Amino acid sequence: MAVKQKYHIKSRIWIHTEQGAYLGEGRVALLVQIKEHGSISRAAKAMNMSYKKAWELVNSMNSNGDEPLVIRKIGGAGGGGSELSAAGKDAIKLFNRIRNKNRENLDAELETINQDD
Repeated sequence: MAVKQKYHIKSRIWIHTEQGAYLGEGRVALLVQIKEHGSISRAAKAMNMSYKKAWELVNSMNSNGDEPLVIRKIGGAGGGGSELSAAGKDAIKLFNRIRNKNRENLDAELETINQDD
C-alpha cells in the first residue's frame, strides 16, 4: 500500500506600488535590523549584506511609498545613524499581519489536502 504524501506550501509575499517593489521578506528583515541597530551599515553587516545593497533597498522603499520608512540621523555626539519612521514601524506590522494571515489561510487549505481518506 502506497504511503500518502504530506504536502507543504511555501509562499513569499511581495507588496508593490506603481513604482515597483515596496516590501518583501528581505526588506522587512532589513527594517527590523535598522530598528535594532540604529544604522543601515550595522544592519547590513548583521545580515551579511553589502552596505550598497542595503542602501539601495532603503532608497527603494523610501521612494516607492507615500512617506519614508527610514530616516537618517545627522551627526551629534554618538555620530549619525538611521531610524525607522512611524511609517517604517507600521510597515513591519502590516507586512507581518498580511504574511501571518496568508499562512493561516494556506495552512487551512493544506489541512484539507493532507487529510487521510
